[in-house]
Amino acid sequence: MKSLIIASFVSPQLPYSSSSTGCYHASSRALKQNKVIGSQSSYAIYNIRRFNRTFLLSRKHNTSIVASAVSEQPVGPGDTSPQRSLPNALNAFYRFSRPHTVIGTALSIVSVSLLAVQKLSDFSPVFFIGVMEAIVASFFMNIYIVGLNQLSDIEIDKVNKPYLPLASGEYSVKTGVLIVSSFALMSFWLGWIVGSWPLFWALFVSFVLGTAYSINIPMLRWKRFALVAAMCIVAVRAIIVQIAFYLHIQTFVYGRLVVFPKPVIFATGFMSFFSVVIALFKDIPDIVGDKIFGIQSFTVRLGQKRVFWICILLLEVAYGAAILVGASSPFLWSRCITIFGHVILGLILWRRAKSTDLESKSAITSFYMFIWQLFYAEYLLIPLVR
Repeated sequence: MKSLIIASFVSPQLPYSSSSTGCYHASSRALKQNKVIGSQSSYAIYNIRRFNRTFLLSRKHNTSIVASAVSEQPVGPGDTSPQRSLPNALNAFYRFSRPHTVIGTALSIVSVSLLAVQKLSDFSPVFFIGVMEAIVASFFMNIYIVGLNQLSDIEIDKVNKPYLPLASGEYSVKTGVLIVSSFALMSFWLGWIVGSWPLFWALFVSFVLGTAYSINIPMLRWKRFALVAAMCIVAVRAIIVQIAFYLHIQTFVYGRLVVFPKPVIFATGFMSFFSVVIALFKDIPDIVGDKIFGIQSFTVRLGQKRVFWICILLLEVAYGAAILVGASSPFLWSRCITIFGHVILGLILWRRAKSTDLESKSAITSFYMFIWQLFYAEYLLIPLVR
């Protein structure tokens, strides 16, 4: 650019004529202006071409990542993006962690812990520390379980969930193994130093069932068998979460005797229904990949539409039971909140189900995330069941 500008100010060597001085100066100025304009135009065209090349290369790079995931080809070494910037790395880990499961775990622990609270003075620093210990240790174990599942399902996820870091090639297998191993160790380390046996056993049983569910070795990978897979999810989400984390607060934090009040029994029963629904529904959007790789889910066996409406029926039955439980409460405020809360959730569920296009994968996936939102809402109501 600098040489172009300098060259534009070099005067042309024209013969001198005293009789045409005025014409000479006029033509010289015009020629200088033309050269300046020409050099500026050349520079602008150069920048436009350079921008176009950069834009096309960027589009080619982004397209190659998606194409690699869909075509089951690994992304090339120059295409890995998480290490290029902190936001990309955080985004990749966010997707790897399956945040809807993390939120569900945290909410369930808080909700069940509140069932052990009997009086206002129970809200002490010891209570909040105990809850946070359970949440952090469970968060670590949650990352191990969902990460191991992705490591075992890389080829399937290239079809069903190509946006996940391992399926897209953003994470290598070595990176995935390092993450899940580190988080499993941190979970057990925290559970051990806390010294709560209910918490430690909750982590250990979740580890065993999560490993057996996903890992591809003989006699395991229980997700291949629809009934066994559903039982694993029910065992963790419905039984371990409700019982173990309640006992963690009741016996370890408060040092009280083991008792199972009505709200704990209700939470265990209700979440058994909900866990079955999650176990069934999660496979509806994944029917294509499951068929290709021989996963005999209920959706593969029975079809998407039938499993969808089975899930809706199970949830509506659970809401009906919750309304009856709420009606039996001796406290007016608990009766009102429990009855009206579950009536509203049941109506919202039915209305949303009737308007869902079962031929659209995006619509079914959206409905699956809606079920998780109902899951969160239930844990807001459970502490109010008395």
